[in-house]
Amino acid sequence: MDKLIENAATCELRSVIRFLNAKNIKPVDIHGQICEVRLFNEGRTNVHDEERTGRPSLISDVLVQEVEKKFMKTRFTMTSLAKHFPQISRSLLHEIVSIKLNFRKLCARWVPKILTDEHRVKRQGSALQFLSRYEEEGDKFLSRIVTGNETWVSHVTPESKQQSMEQVLLVDFLPRGQTINANSYCETLKKLRSAIKNNRRGMLSRGIVFIHDNARPRTANVTKQLLTDFAWEQFNHPPYSPDLAPSDFHFFLHMKSFMGGQNFNEDDEVKKAISAWLQSQASSFYDEGIQKLVPRYDKCLNNGGNYVEK
Repeated sequence: MDKLIENAATCELRSVIRFLNAKNIKPVDIHGQICEVRLFNEGRTNVHDEERTGRPSLISDVLVQEVEKKFMKTRFTMTSLAKHFPQISRSLLHEIVSIKLNFRKLCARWVPKILTDEHRVKRQGSALQFLSRYEEEGDKFLSRIVTGNETWVSHVTPESKQQSMEQVLLVDFLPRGQTINANSYCETLKKLRSAIKNNRRGMLSRGIVFIHDNARPRTANVTKQLLTDFAWEQFNHPPYSPDLAPSDFHFFLHMKSFMGGQNFNEDDEVKKAISAWLQSQASSFYDEGIQKLVPRYDKCLNNGGNYVEK
């Protein structure tokens, strides 16, 4: 008899889930309602809310970490982030981004909301180092800079609100579903070094000033050792500083604008479109991103290390 009752309850539970799902209620909200029903099944008789300091949070530490991982790999809009977490409501995602992670929107990107004193000091230190080198070496210093980053490209890119490949050293596409780790990043660096050797005679001997952010693949010991073996100077890029990364404030900004509103059916179509766009850019386009580092670092230094929005 107990077995029959148990099976009947399970069947009823599945029917309720199916009904709520048909009403487009998020799975996490369905789970919350089922938990409330189970409290009554376990003997609760009071229909009024119990006293508590606040409503029970549906945000787990694991969920917060997963959202943060996405942001550390690239910059997301709330719409694109919702596509990666379809089971989570937009309001819940916004709470994670704005409250749990303390991010705010800056230049159409979500970045950490509040820079700590330590972050500002590091940003000022990097600005002072950069400007001192520029004062000593001038444009020769800028000509030694090599920088890079990665971003997601999609088959469908929403429209944004806002003539040669001489300066492009390497374009490397990862297979669908694969993410950057220390080993794959090192393989890309090896390809980059080969590209410099084959296409920029004398650049390696003059010395490379390499700028990249502090994501985990970049700070891994295997990456540090490889760059040491290359004898590349690693410029100290401060953490949480997309406003000081040419790939973020210049290159990706224009590329996403070009991709906006376009639809592709195959991965190869996306690759061809991006490659064609790169080939269509004049060399001055890439120089512009590096040149902008000078006034940006100057503003950062004079701004007390705070964000540079333009």
